[in-house]
Amino acid sequence: MDSATTWLSPVTNFIDNAVRPVYWLTNIPARVQEWGEVNGASRKDLERDNARLKQETLIHRAQLQRMAELTAENMRLRQLLNATELLMDSVLVTEVIGVSPNPQSHKVTIDRGTSDGVYVGQPILDADGLMGQIIAVYENHSIALLITDSGHALPVQVLRNGVRSIAEGTADYNRLSLRFVSPTADIKQGDELVSSGLGGRFPVGYPVGTVISIDQQPGALFLDVEVDPSAQLDRSRHLLLVFNTGDNRQVRRGR
Repeated sequence: MDSATTWLSPVTNFIDNAVRPVYWLTNIPARVQEWGEVNGASRKDLERDNARLKQETLIHRAQLQRMAELTAENMRLRQLLNATELLMDSVLVTEVIGVSPNPQSHKVTIDRGTSDGVYVGQPILDADGLMGQIIAVYENHSIALLITDSGHALPVQVLRNGVRSIAEGTADYNRLSLRFVSPTADIKQGDELVSSGLGGRFPVGYPVGTVISIDQQPGALFLDVEVDPSAQLDRSRHLLLVFNTGDNRQVRRGR
């Protein structure tokens, strides 16, 4: 009758309102138990959970940092790959595995050696320009002298007009200096310098730096010219070892 008519609706409503407090009372034990579990947890358990959550957060943040580092490294490798497309010589990718602790000595250790065909005097560069040359070779690693070392010098020329000079290291990763530049030389601030190839050590045409200042001291015979290196000498990690055509033949015969 209740399902077919509405005659009993007042009765069912009354029964529902009368029974509702019973439902509430029957839920009291479950609510008391839940309240006890939440408020009865020991301080030690809460501290342990808090420490665990902090550790997990630290791990996740470290993973995010690693992902950011991998993204940056991927970008650097892409730049290095783009740089190889501009080279006529054969190259071999290498990685810096150590730096000299002496701030006056600009040397780095790379993870390639005689087993890879590396030789003394071999040029190295990064994605932006010339970095230096190999000065010592071992079986599985080598040592390179950077162009900013105070004992290093290399022949360069102005890209704009071919004026030649010698770029010397200053023990500062951000500075090179030019020797014997005549006051009448056609050199300007902003000129780009490349390796001239003279001396046979460095191939011709590799970027070396940009002229950032030109000064002439009273009574001096030559100009004081400062150059900002093209390569990221104090931060590049992946480098290129350059083999010219003759070097490749020698390496193959040596192997």
